[in-house]
Amino acid sequence: MGPIGIFDSGYGGLTILQDIQNKLPEHDYLYLGDNARAPYGTRSFDVVYEFTLEAIKELFDRGCELIIIACNTASAKALRTIQQNDLPKHFPGKRVLGVIRPSSEIIGQFTLNNHIGILATQGTVVSESYVIEIEKFSPECRVHQLACPLWVPLIENNEHETKEGREFIKKDVELLLSKSKYIDTILLGCTHYPVLKEYIESIIPNGIEVIAQGNIVADSLSDYLLRHPWLDSKCSKNGSIHFLTTESSQEFDQNASHFFSKSISSEHIKLG
Repeated sequence: MGPIGIFDSGYGGLTILQDIQNKLPEHDYLYLGDNARAPYGTRSFDVVYEFTLEAIKELFDRGCELIIIACNTASAKALRTIQQNDLPKHFPGKRVLGVIRPSSEIIGQFTLNNHIGILATQGTVVSESYVIEIEKFSPECRVHQLACPLWVPLIENNEHETKEGREFIKKDVELLLSKSKYIDTILLGCTHYPVLKEYIESIIPNGIEVIAQGNIVADSLSDYLLRHPWLDSKCSKNGSIHFLTTESSQEFDQNASHFFSKSISSEHIKLG
């Protein structure tokens, strides 16, 4: 038995972890943030796959049977290859899940106009993952994407609340909405972006709903474990959380408070 692994390129996955822990508080969790190599959004498919696989191996070596890739870029660029090639060959019986499919399955339920806006990293937008997945579950919906390559650095450097940072974010949101006057639902397609949710809601017209992924992923994971009791039986349940980071643990602990409501004491590790 081992903890559920949660992996992200940096801090954003903490927003997912918090909602998962609220939903499933009895489980143990092992969080890994590859902060030293973040952000992933502008990196190539091959590099994101290589980094993600290294993190997955680390979490498996530490006893995880199930891992959630709480990073949209890694889910878009690496998850399918890992699921189809690496797990059967090297980690049979173990599972790796992402955040794009759960969000795509349910996002069509929020829109009345069938026009959905996606704010995401460059890597996620270029992959077309949301366009492809939403087409499967809500073929009547039109998807309008906008890459926001500077949002993650703004957030990780705590500059998203500055006047300049907010003006930059506002321009991007306005650019997304200019793609269609019918957009009534915006999905925050990066796990860092829930930090901006209240601000985005304050600058958009009434009637547009902003959706963060945390609760969606938490509900999906809960359902997955109910449907796979053999896997749930392999997950330890002591209500604990342990944090790993490839960056300075002191810096991680300090900055993590923007994403996670509880105090954090992390362990520094190296990948690669």
